[in-house]
Amino acid sequence: MNGTANRGPHSQDAVVTGMGFCLPGPVRPVFTAEDLWRVASQGVTCLAQDDVYYGSVQLTDQMFNERVPDVPPFFSAHYTNAHKFGLLSMVEACNDADLDFRAGDLTKAALLVGRGGVDANIDSYLSILRADAQSTSPMDAMEMFVAAEQAVSPSDVALVQGALTRSSGPCFTVSCGCASSAVQLGIARRMIAEGQVDIAVVTGVDIFNVHLIRNIQRLLRGAQSTYDAIRSDGMPTLLPSFDALMRPYDQRADCINHGEGSATVILESREHADRRGGHPYGQVLAQATTRDGLANPLACDDTGSQLVTAVRSCLDDRWQIEQVPYVHGGSDGNVVVTAFEVNAVTELYGPAAVQDLLMTSQEGCFGHNGAPAGCLGVALTLLMLQTGEVCPTTNCEQPAENVPFDPVPGTQTRPLDFDYALSFNYQVGGVKSAILLGSPEAS
Repeated sequence: MNGTANRGPHSQDAVVTGMGFCLPGPVRPVFTAEDLWRVASQGVTCLAQDDVYYGSVQLTDQMFNERVPDVPPFFSAHYTNAHKFGLLSMVEACNDADLDFRAGDLTKAALLVGRGGVDANIDSYLSILRADAQSTSPMDAMEMFVAAEQAVSPSDVALVQGALTRSSGPCFTVSCGCASSAVQLGIARRMIAEGQVDIAVVTGVDIFNVHLIRNIQRLLRGAQSTYDAIRSDGMPTLLPSFDALMRPYDQRADCINHGEGSATVILESREHADRRGGHPYGQVLAQATTRDGLANPLACDDTGSQLVTAVRSCLDDRWQIEQVPYVHGGSDGNVVVTAFEVNAVTELYGPAAVQDLLMTSQEGCFGHNGAPAGCLGVALTLLMLQTGEVCPTTNCEQPAENVPFDPVPGTQTRPLDFDYALSFNYQVGGVKSAILLGSPEAS
């Protein structure tokens, strides 16, 4: 198990002082906390349909160059969208936290990146693999080399973030699917609690090739009947579909929509934030990661028992589940995910108390975007704590009968005065992540 509360007598609080984004938007991309709240609080769907529903970041070169003007063109000319999204969300988070990386404010910071997919790396990889050394000019060879060195590995974004900030602190990438940045947030919290660093910048970024998604859709239509015939216990009950709108916790939920983008959260020790006048959104109190322990690499245990274990690890003996009236769910519209979430929160809260629980998901705003989900869930939840308003579950209009909690259907926020919340994330293969969050002064 990864990441319990671990609060010793000299443990430092880890507060969130900045957040920035590069996500699909209704008109232009979502960059700031204000942009994010404007979308999520009204249940706005930023998914566009072109054969399939997909959340696309319509980032122009002008938008990027205005916000990240410091990169030599020799390198930036070979940036993939993953590089651009990750750099931009980091720069926006620094602006939000009033940290100037150009002046050296991140010189000793930890730069931690979560990456789930490799779609952004494929073109650079194949260009080298297929290049003819005999006919490639020296300049073209140099260009391909630079592109490949920056983009062929999952550490691509961390590489360019480290160069932009000139940080000499820890800098590494974790790949744990859609739980990647959630796991990194747990690592960042522990680094700060143990005094290893005063600042940790955590970024989740992923790209999904929409052409790949379209082809998957075509293949799955032909494979559905065969799949149903061979499906055994432990395998998902349905194949993903991308041509209908995702509706987490809704009785019509039957599909997932993907999206692309990046989210960055900046954590600091409370002492460091206080010294420089930083203003915290809230605290990351604990994070835990578990796995279902099944032999099938694509299966999950729908009892939710390991999610329960992760939550109890976060709570430890310091907090009680009754102190947590809100959970940010990780539902992506897949009924299997909803099933184990339902079972887990029913076990945690009890059949009676779970009816009063508010549990929502905003994946329908931007699409299921993979690695950014952990940072995005934390950012959204802390904004809800700050405002005293819970965002609705995007695209949920008719709550499913088997959902015992209140998913806040519709397009309006729900008032809630609360100091503690949980945020869930998952990876294919049964990985469960739980993060316990608190208001700035929660003890």
